[in-house]
Amino acid sequence: MKILVFAHRLEVGGTQVNAIELAAALRDSYGHEPVLFATPGPMVELAEAKGLRFLPAPDATRHPSSARMRALRAAVRSERPDLVHAWDWPQCLDAYYGVHLIRAVPLLVTVMSMVVPRLIPRGVLTTFGTPELLDRARAAGRHRLGLLLPPVDVHQNSPDAADGREFRATYGLDADDIVLVTVSRLVEFLKLEGLRRTVQAMAVLGRDMPLRFVIVGDGTARRDLEGLAAETNDALGRPAVVLTGALVDPRPAYAAADVVVGMGGSSLRALAFAKPTVVVGEQGFGSAFTPETADYFRYAGMYGLGDGDVGNAGLVAELRRIVSRPERFPALGEFSRDFIVRHYSLESVARQLDELCREAVAGRSPVRVRAADGVRTAAIRVAGSALPRELRRQVTRFAARG
Repeated sequence: MKILVFAHRLEVGGTQVNAIELAAALRDSYGHEPVLFATPGPMVELAEAKGLRFLPAPDATRHPSSARMRALRAAVRSERPDLVHAWDWPQCLDAYYGVHLIRAVPLLVTVMSMVVPRLIPRGVLTTFGTPELLDRARAAGRHRLGLLLPPVDVHQNSPDAADGREFRATYGLDADDIVLVTVSRLVEFLKLEGLRRTVQAMAVLGRDMPLRFVIVGDGTARRDLEGLAAETNDALGRPAVVLTGALVDPRPAYAAADVVVGMGGSSLRALAFAKPTVVVGEQGFGSAFTPETADYFRYAGMYGLGDGDVGNAGLVAELRRIVSRPERFPALGEFSRDFIVRHYSLESVARQLDELCREAVAGRSPVRVRAADGVRTAAIRVAGSALPRELRRQVTRFAARG
């Protein structure tokens, strides 16, 4: 099967890694022919390392995008894929109106964010990354659904996959330091609250503990975090918080960590490195991954919503509980590694995706279903006058037929 993988802008991020690694795994394990179609960025380097053929897509800030739909149609004409696999709702809208609605090119959509987007047409087979999101999607009236857990390459992400000593030396991390690491996009959406709260926790815990906090990543919130880090370092009188910028290969950072703080795919990779991990979310959420919390995180994902408390006492207490008992690190790390290997290995997730791809190709939607979906999604997205002219013509034509 030839699959056009329509991915995000190839910034450094967990979903981009997921799209690339799963595409390569489908080729290597199941003989599919993937072609990556995405806006260029630093992660093109990973795609090339995996031997994936890459087609550049134009960038866009609004979706559906006329420019992206034209480029996608050209890619479909030249590649003649059996399936378009779109990652998240922006790519879904471009693919739906660009090649699925009229040309009936089979479409599979994968959502790895922590929401159920109303914009995704109901008739499209859509995967979510947690059982909780799948339940929420069903409750919202969706039926063509699948579970696709965030994959982790447990061979490339393992305790012996990278040496953290050079990383620690590069950033001046002493052998006696207890090093907290986060690997994240530094953006306001979902990420910033947890990042800020962890820096603020350092201002408290760093007074009487040899803690260092290393933030690996880049993005629009970097300046905000640099300012907060400078304030914390000034208050403690030492470089307790360090920002490294983005790393295409962050594995040395995971290897260098004593404890990882994060969410989503980054926290899953931390568990694969056998690192004690504290999961942060929003509205004050912060909880360590332990045998007692593992079932919750498997159902709800590596993320959470707190009670909205504007204080930071909960995260401070959770971090103190973990870092103050380093003798527990090995056992907690061993449990974490076993959990990832059993549930999230790239091999098992690729097997799920192979089945979903075949289901998407076999389950073609009739034209009336596609028409109704197109009208509904367009109405949700924006008022008709704000839609691209080409899309307005499609919606009007199909509304008349449906």
